[in-house]
Amino acid sequence: MRYTPITLFGFAFIFIMTTLGSAVVFLFKKEIPVRINALFLGFASGVMIAACVWSLLLPALEQAKTIYRKWAFAPVALGFLLGGLFLTLLDSFAQRFYRGKRTSVKSARLFLAVTLHNIPEGLAVGFAFGAAAGVGGLEAFLTALFLAIGIGVQNFPEGAAISLPMKTSGEGARKAFLWGTASGIAEPIFAVIGYFLASILQTAQPWLLSLSAGAMIFVAAQDLIPDAKCDEAPRTGAWGVLVGFSLMMILDIALGG
Repeated sequence: MRYTPITLFGFAFIFIMTTLGSAVVFLFKKEIPVRINALFLGFASGVMIAACVWSLLLPALEQAKTIYRKWAFAPVALGFLLGGLFLTLLDSFAQRFYRGKRTSVKSARLFLAVTLHNIPEGLAVGFAFGAAAGVGGLEAFLTALFLAIGIGVQNFPEGAAISLPMKTSGEGARKAFLWGTASGIAEPIFAVIGYFLASILQTAQPWLLSLSAGAMIFVAAQDLIPDAKCDEAPRTGAWGVLVGFSLMMILDIALGG
């Protein structure tokens, strides 16, 4: 109970940073110019691809090694493909469900992919604070807090990566912001779950991480990268991918993601 405020701050911080990133959409009152749009779509793709590598696939492989040993590649590869399969099945459902509605299938797909990505990150924060509670002491809780801060900082560009493409796909700024914010709600919810079920859910973490990576790569390849290619700015989208990837890679490595 002594360190409860630190735990609550860690859980709240990861959500607040996603919300702040989503709020970037309000900086653009009018329609986003074609070149800027291509840059943002490429940037969102780069952020998602880098997050898949450093925040999801590499940690999934490291965790799988301790559980599956020489078969560590199996849950990572299978989980990755299952993430793509899941969104493929979602596509057929979404095409019917959203027919005639203002919300586009692309927006729904992007929202779900980022939300799936946030689930294992929330669990990771919950695991860290759950372990700290078992160990006790300020140092253990500060270690967990630093992890939450690192993930939270990474969530800022991720929030922008979901709200900005949604605005360019036809959603209003307010609705795009709400979608981006809602995608971050999964993190504190699953942080609480991870806190109480750390020992039980730990073995499922490699599958969750790789499944989320597959879903995010599917969205980047299916929607974001193709939409970033335009005649008016044929190379801008590609540079957006490079910049977004580099920024997210730096954040992940520097903050221990």
